[in-house]
Amino acid sequence: MEKDSERNISISGEKGQIGEVRIADDVVASIAGLAALEVDGVASMAGNATDELLSRVGVRGTNKGAKVEVVDRVVSVEMAVNLKYGFNIPTVSEKIQEKVKSAIETMTGLTVADVNIRIAGVVMNG
Repeated sequence: MEKDSERNISISGEKGQIGEVRIADDVVASIAGLAALEVDGVASMAGNATDELLSRVGVRGTNKGAKVEVVDRVVSVEMAVNLKYGFNIPTVSEKIQEKVKSAIETMTGLTVADVNIRIAGVVMNG
């Protein structure tokens, strides 16, 4: 069974509903990934082997490191990140969670239930 990859969001004006906006799950995942990269201490997003290979041959559109599940306008986010060496892992993780939650809620109007983070690696600055 294939999941529906877009969510409907009703836009209301002064005279009631004026239209419908559809947001693809990939867009929500991209928002999460970009927000995480803005946090000081995050070196990069971490993806699986397939994502890495596809990005090397120029295929875009994969959401390396971020997966979202949207049910009834509530979002659950799972993401994998590589952190820079020397940063406090719990502090950076908390900042990522706050930044991702804020970005998704502000940009989409959806509610974020949780942001689960997996530290995939630590990157040494050369």
